[in-house]
Amino acid sequence: MSADVKLLEPLDALYLPREAPALRVGLVVPQSGPLGLTGPSALDGALLAAHEVNAGGGVRGLPLELVLVDGGGAPASVAGEVARLLDAGAVDAVAGCHSSDVHRAVEAVTAGRAAYVFTPPHEGGPRLPGVLCTGADPVRQLDGVVERLTARHRLHRWALVGNDYIWPRAVHRAAEAAVARAGAGVVLERHLPFGTTERALEPLLDALRASRADALLLSLIGADLVRFNRALRRSGLDRRLVRLSGALEENSLLAYGGDDTGTLYAAMPSFVSLAEDRRLRLAERHRAVFGPYAPVLDAYAVGLYDGLHLAAALASRGELVPSGGLARAAARLLHGEGAAVRRAWARAPLGPPREGVHLARAEGVGFTVLW
Repeated sequence: MSADVKLLEPLDALYLPREAPALRVGLVVPQSGPLGLTGPSALDGALLAAHEVNAGGGVRGLPLELVLVDGGGAPASVAGEVARLLDAGAVDAVAGCHSSDVHRAVEAVTAGRAAYVFTPPHEGGPRLPGVLCTGADPVRQLDGVVERLTARHRLHRWALVGNDYIWPRAVHRAAEAAVARAGAGVVLERHLPFGTTERALEPLLDALRASRADALLLSLIGADLVRFNRALRRSGLDRRLVRLSGALEENSLLAYGGDDTGTLYAAMPSFVSLAEDRRLRLAERHRAVFGPYAPVLDAYAVGLYDGLHLAAALASRGELVPSGGLARAAARLLHGEGAAVRRAWARAPLGPPREGVHLARAEGVGFTVLW
């Protein structure tokens, strides 16, 4: 970690006085739970963004500091930690990459009190004042992807399997419409509790066989996605099913042991193998600051990196505010032109983030971006 970034634990932020004025952001990133395996990458992305902001002179001359909150706990527990920080005046804004059930709980305690930037793919729908979602909603994330795979592999029968919370349910609604547009049908849908064991998956594997599904949309996340793919591999179903995930990134693929079936796909905003100048330069900057053995910056990490730079750019214009105007201000920064916008992005070496979703196929422990 770069020495110019102060990363605090919640207790330190609550009980130690600030040494000097700073823009302090509560960083809600899973260090445990289903998405805990993505935590090191996401934290690296946040620290890199903070390092770049501070190296560029900070935000209106103030350093950017981070207070790390474990976003992998129960939603009420995580939201309670954020509320305590806000009550004590220990943070000025909140940013994070975590599951949508945690997001909705955190949103409830930040609304009208502090700007809150949520960066991963999300479930869509309205937001409370001061909440900014920078990731893709299910309709945008799946746009054209289900239809493309259905045509490519001549699929007829889709199964939908996800965790039991708000994001998978929204993904499945979008997928049902996409499957119908593609001329196929949904033959099975299941929602699994977090932490479902591989042994407890056996009845679902039997149901998949009985359904004669030839395609599977996976809206499981993190460790649950890894566990399910391992169970599919042992059952042999991994070679019979075309699989699509909106949550699979390099860390989960590596934890699963890689995949060589040629039929495992992911639709995500970013991949390490994406041959774009911006992605290549980001990898170079990451290695320069953290060394060659740092975690890869997966899609969640890149989203959080961009989200913190966006928050700093908004703060530099006095627009990082807990009101309904936050989304409009962000849109002006992301899509606007002119000297004022360029000045706001001066501390972001890569400029504003790029929108879009890429379809990639797993090949070993990496991805080949197709579309």
